[in-house]
Amino acid sequence: MKKTAAFALAGVLIVAVAGGWWRMSGDRPVTKDAKSPSAGPAAALVTLATAERQDVPVTVQVNGSVVSLNSVDLRPQVTNTVSAVHVKEGQFVKEGQLLFTLDDRNDQANLARARAQQKKDEATLADLERQYRRSQELLAQNFISKSASDATLSQFEAQRAAVAADRAAVQSAQVALGYATLRAPIAGRIGAVNIYPGTLVQPTLSLVTITQLDPIAVSFPVPEGNLQDLLAAARTRAKVEALVTGRREPLFGTLDFVDNTVDPQIGTVRAKAVFANADQSLWPGQFVNTRITVRMLGGVTVVPAAALMMLSDGATLYVVDAERNAARRQVKVLHTFGTKVAVSGVTPGEQVVIEGSQNVRPGGKVRVDVKAPAGPAGPGGAPANGTTGVTPGSAASSDVQPARERA
Repeated sequence: MKKTAAFALAGVLIVAVAGGWWRMSGDRPVTKDAKSPSAGPAAALVTLATAERQDVPVTVQVNGSVVSLNSVDLRPQVTNTVSAVHVKEGQFVKEGQLLFTLDDRNDQANLARARAQQKKDEATLADLERQYRRSQELLAQNFISKSASDATLSQFEAQRAAVAADRAAVQSAQVALGYATLRAPIAGRIGAVNIYPGTLVQPTLSLVTITQLDPIAVSFPVPEGNLQDLLAAARTRAKVEALVTGRREPLFGTLDFVDNTVDPQIGTVRAKAVFANADQSLWPGQFVNTRITVRMLGGVTVVPAAALMMLSDGATLYVVDAERNAARRQVKVLHTFGTKVAVSGVTPGEQVVIEGSQNVRPGGKVRVDVKAPAGPAGPGGAPANGTTGVTPGSAASSDVQPARERA
């Protein structure tokens, strides 16, 4: 009897608890699931930028090397002994400045011998000239025969040729004597000097190297795709910038030379620019960063490079209208510079997606990331300058929506 009463009391309690729970659940408002098909796709969270119109210079920036316009490897013309060294290594010399003197005693003697022989033959020539004139007078008076006069004339002409040979011998001796003094053929800076007085030198030995430093040239390769623009820039002697490590301001020169062939292995053509180098900022063999403007794109549309998507059918981007509808548009890339790119197919003033494009669908709605730092608001809540202020490709990405947006 006690067990039956206990089971009856337990059943009453269970029914009471079930009824209370049902009443409480019935008082809750019915909500619609946000992920149900009837809710529709959520708008993608994106960052926008405004396409701008501007003039874009097409520049080629490559690494180049500094080369000297003139470099002379000074060698002796004869085998001789050095008698004096008139310069020090690293010294700047002028054109024609005396550098080395060789032992010239033998050359001096040869020159004196040649001059003495010339004077002797000149004296004999004067005597034969007098004899020939007397023979002409005697022949006119029929005191000598015609053959005797002709013999005197032959001796006179032979001696005249001997005197001419003596003059050539004197000149040859003077040239040989000139080899004993070595002068700078160009102005520049000399390198290491390993020659000392008493050193025996010969034509195969290099005495010193003279390198011209002012002006100086920078040689750099240019891709063959820019060859026609480079040739046009060479005709106008376009400016070339050289960025030297450790120097804040760039150096400016003029494009002076374009090679006549393209290297087929690497697809580049060699160019050369001339720079004034009075302060020796450029040094032969030094590597520098060169930049040249080969042409100007006037009035083209410029968008951030982060807006482009490289697909199988080419470069595309998303354009957003005033109703926040996104449309995918194919564009043509004209030139890329820094974090921006010049394109055709977009009108200046249109809004393009630079972040969150992976969540955008053609024709779908988008929402502007309100967390991105923005300037003065323009029409439709967008910043007046057409961008939210987020640097393309930065960490302030809107790929992940906030918790309140997902709810």
